[in-house]
Amino acid sequence: MTQEARTLRTRAGDFVRRHFQSLATAVQVLVDLAVVLLACLFAFEVGAQLGGPGAEVPLDVYLPLWGLIGVVALVCFHGFGMYRTVKSLLNIEEFEAIAKSTVVCFLSVATALVFLRSAGPRGTQLGPEHLPEGADLLDQLRVALDFGFDPAAYSRATIGITFVCLFLFTAVSRLVSFKSIQSLYRRGIGNRNAIVIGTGDTARWLTRKFVLVPTLGLRLRGFVATETADVGRTIEGVPVLGTLAELRALVAAHKVTEAFVALPQAEGDDVLHIVDELEELGVTYRVVPRFYQLLSQKVRIEMLDSIPLISRAERRLGLVSRAAKRALDIVLALVGLVVSAPLFLVAAVLIKRDTPGPVFYRQVRIGKDGKPFRMYKFRTMYVHMSGDAITPSDEHDPRITPVGRVLRRYSLDEIPQIVNVLMGEMSMVGPRPEMPFIVATYGPLERERLRAKPGITGLWQISYARKEAIHQNLDYDIYYVENRSLLLDLVIIFLTFFAIVKGTGAH
Repeated sequence: MTQEARTLRTRAGDFVRRHFQSLATAVQVLVDLAVVLLACLFAFEVGAQLGGPGAEVPLDVYLPLWGLIGVVALVCFHGFGMYRTVKSLLNIEEFEAIAKSTVVCFLSVATALVFLRSAGPRGTQLGPEHLPEGADLLDQLRVALDFGFDPAAYSRATIGITFVCLFLFTAVSRLVSFKSIQSLYRRGIGNRNAIVIGTGDTARWLTRKFVLVPTLGLRLRGFVATETADVGRTIEGVPVLGTLAELRALVAAHKVTEAFVALPQAEGDDVLHIVDELEELGVTYRVVPRFYQLLSQKVRIEMLDSIPLISRAERRLGLVSRAAKRALDIVLALVGLVVSAPLFLVAAVLIKRDTPGPVFYRQVRIGKDGKPFRMYKFRTMYVHMSGDAITPSDEHDPRITPVGRVLRRYSLDEIPQIVNVLMGEMSMVGPRPEMPFIVATYGPLERERLRAKPGITGLWQISYARKEAIHQNLDYDIYYVENRSLLLDLVIIFLTFFAIVKGTGAH
């Protein structure tokens, strides 16, 4: 490779690294538009096969409608934050945004068809030549907004199928896009160089998250210490590069584009000085605030003159939301009970043949508001090893039986908890219930997870941290408790299905 070719490749690599997010967003917009049009075309073909009123309308009549749907859909996607570079926990909010965007897009298109319908004869479009002599401004506006839409010509079934396909196709497309971006990040493509300013417990906590979730798109170059004595050592396997006095040189040497200020105990003036310097260097920064444990929950910020005040936001589900969640639990539990009936029989036979002992394992767990209940599972461990102890985190744990390994891999051992759901002790989605001896060690923050009814599945089960202990990853449960809704439950159930199919259940 010639020197010119190497230089060109280096420049191209630097350009992609600096503008990766912008390029990825541009590609995502084009992909979204293609998916929307594909959904429209697919719905048109399905509608034509179903027949009925409007099914015989030719394709060219639908083209203006598809253009309107495409524009409105992209606007909705942008409005609901689907093109943000910073994603939510497990990108869970994006799937909620898809559902909201689909509903708003449908309502917007339906409204637009009413106001933009053709005022001329059916199948025609008004033009300037249709204006009478001395036409006023209102007539001119009516002609200008005449796009020739004829709502009566479209098949209602086709339009309904279009928006169902829009939701499904976009959800699958975004899942594929998310996995593709993850793959690029794993290969080091598009990663942003980052540093953590601070070496205390908060900095360590951040580092563990970077290691646990390598698909954040961050390449952690190292720590910047406040004390000279820390320089040269490693923390969580990551080197301490230098001190704050060397910040400018470190940013240049390691091509840092993002910084995380993890000094929650530092004085406000010191943090502001660091932030000012990062701004001068053109580095994107994020600050872990003091009392970040409080801010990990939903808060309300009020102003007393010029002084901001923080208080807890309303955290209780409304009556309608509670009723809807309970109805969803009952429906899914009954369907699951019917569908899994053959599995109950097969699992029972295999467990009895595998090792001596009962088919079901009952254990006291702590539920909502700290109330104990007996949780049901298929027995996956040897009877003499099934006492209260930390849950196995490895499929090679000697307590697990051969059949138990298979059941745990595909989360089939959780099926009997459907009975707990029907009894109202558990929900389909919620924090996993812990054993009493673990709950006894809870502090104020950990007890927040007891505000929601425990679930069969939840954010932790579909996260990167599912192999670690539940009580070591409370941020997933806190996020769910603070953001729970029927839509969030449906998204988690949708993602749980993929996790089960892939065999990434708990060990």
